[in-house]
Amino acid sequence: MHDGTIAAIATAPGRGGVAVVRISGDDAFEVAELVAGKLPPPGHFAFRRLDIDDVLVLVFKAPNSYTGEDVVEIQSHGGGVAPRKILDACFAAGARIARRGEFTERAFLNGKMDLSEAESVIELVDAKTDRAAKDARERLSGETRRTYNDIYREVLEAGADLEHSLDVDETDLPPDFLAKISARLTAAKKRIYTILARSHEGRILREGALVVLAGEPNAGKSSLMNALLGANRVIVSDIPGTTRDSIEEYLDLGGYPVRLVDTAGLRDTADAVEGEGIRRARELIDKADYVIDLSPSGNVHTKCDLEREPGKINVSAKTGEGLDELKADIVRAISPLAVAEPTPSERESSLLSAAAKYLEDTDKSDIVLLAGNVRQAGQALAQLTGEVYSDDLLSSIFSRFCVGK
Repeated sequence: MHDGTIAAIATAPGRGGVAVVRISGDDAFEVAELVAGKLPPPGHFAFRRLDIDDVLVLVFKAPNSYTGEDVVEIQSHGGGVAPRKILDACFAAGARIARRGEFTERAFLNGKMDLSEAESVIELVDAKTDRAAKDARERLSGETRRTYNDIYREVLEAGADLEHSLDVDETDLPPDFLAKISARLTAAKKRIYTILARSHEGRILREGALVVLAGEPNAGKSSLMNALLGANRVIVSDIPGTTRDSIEEYLDLGGYPVRLVDTAGLRDTADAVEGEGIRRARELIDKADYVIDLSPSGNVHTKCDLEREPGKINVSAKTGEGLDELKADIVRAISPLAVAEPTPSERESSLLSAAAKYLEDTDKSDIVLLAGNVRQAGQALAQLTGEVYSDDLLSSIFSRFCVGK
């Protein structure tokens, strides 16, 4: 089914206590024995002394492995030399370098996980906060797959009933046939919309809530950003127009990933470069999940060490006063985005939206048109977990992974 036995370093490059070389495929055991000598029984481990390092060898017999194939993992000390030498020995023994995400791709093709779970693997690796990791872990648990499969099965069965009805005389159908079909499809559509309602929350957890500092020049945006980050990231100057482009940094607030963006000061200007920065600032403000508005009519007042303004969050970048209050207000604003259930990925949201669109007119009296729409909805849903997939789809998903995963 697969193109040979693959090997790769499965741990991050650079200095580290341990490095793992992973081998997977029909000849994994033979390759590993040429590299590390006699292997321990599957499910066990053994220490081996190689020319380059003392290593730990772990053996997994198909299908009881990450990929569903025979797998051997060789653990050495970290760094660049030892794992690279071990990997070169694997190549000399007949393995080839794994493509990006090929171990997980093989896990999908061998039925160890579906596409939704495969996507959650990369989301777990990329998670920036505990909340994002928890969401990815819940998706990896299989609950998302069960939900998608339930919806798919309901639409598939309704579609089968419709297709069957096309082969019989309409007078032979029960009088409430279409009404019952419509009710089943409407229920499936409602479940899809419930999931889609969480798509924004998924974006927040994966990409971070967009929090934008906005206001006129010299309003204190850059100083406040540095204070929130706890580092001198942005140049602070009394000269208006110092910030001409957006500056973005990552911040963890209450477990929520936040994209904190400092923007150009909002004012009329004849300077083309500054004008472009202001245009970009306005675009970011329109898209923001939370705006730290430092304008006279805004929600935040800086330099409260000099004066305070009633009805606003008063902060001082100089003394740190009010920063905790501001952070708490941001968390309150984005916390409703947290949900107890896993959230759909961008790919899944697109397919769910397509399915919902085909199911929009479930009360059609024309059985032929309704059957066609339900067929299209079923095809979209079949791609969610990988019941139907293409090489291009797999490439687009697994190319996001690192080599070794």
